[in-house]
Amino acid sequence: MTAPVTIIIVNYNKRPYSQLCLESILQGDPLPAQIVCIDNGSTDGTQEYLADEFPSLTQQAGVEYQFIANEGNAGAITARNQGLEVATQPYIAFCDNDLVMRSRDWLATLLGVLEEDEMNGIVGAKLVFPFEPYNIECAGVRISPTGRVQYRGRGESIDAPEFNERCEVQCLISACWVMRKAITDAIGGMDEIFNPAQFEDFDLCYRARENGWRVLYEPRAEMYHFENTTTDGSVDVKFKYVTMKNWQAFKERWRHMFETEGGPPDSECRWAKLETRPLERTGVPPII
Repeated sequence: MTAPVTIIIVNYNKRPYSQLCLESILQGDPLPAQIVCIDNGSTDGTQEYLADEFPSLTQQAGVEYQFIANEGNAGAITARNQGLEVATQPYIAFCDNDLVMRSRDWLATLLGVLEEDEMNGIVGAKLVFPFEPYNIECAGVRISPTGRVQYRGRGESIDAPEFNERCEVQCLISACWVMRKAITDAIGGMDEIFNPAQFEDFDLCYRARENGWRVLYEPRAEMYHFENTTTDGSVDVKFKYVTMKNWQAFKERWRHMFETEGGPPDSECRWAKLETRPLERTGVPPII
């Protein structure tokens, strides 16, 4: 059985992560009706895997598959918009290629939230670190009145009660979310001013909310995330510079909203730099 969802995944080198991500998704229940992979000029065998090996797996699973190969790094945002252009389903899931399924029913869980109310627009999973004790990486995002960012629950226990309740949030990171395609049909895709990455997801959440849709966090769907593997781990992406530049653009655009939303004080928005581990140290984390 498949769900009416198109999963869009952008890939840029890091073949072991992309392969693990995609093959874990094919172990879910239900499966998406469509997977769209976009490659941004990988040179490590990722493109060959996506073009020559993965299609046979999707065919066996009964999942429609489309592959887009860019000659160079077009930026994650441009690539995601390319995926939106060929998406055939009424719901869209964005997944990072360093994401791995933890909850086998994640797609049904997130889709169920959207189907409860037509104004539930975007819903995100609980993201956890891919090694024991699987502490929380991000449980939705809060923005302070001055525009500082807080990852809710960062470093807390996966079972922390305050992060195990569904709630509306100001925004989400797009490492794993499901949304209505009607949103991007109405307001457009991700804004390419934020290329190659960073703050484009917050911006889309705020645009959706400004147009009446809710943005929600759903903890029953849990996903592993190898933090910043795709962006911070890419030597040709000036990650810190891009982050600061895009943060300024985000603040200028959305100050009129976050200044009055009652977000956390700046003192609660200090970034907790926690231990991360690459795939070769964690191995394949378990599906539950």
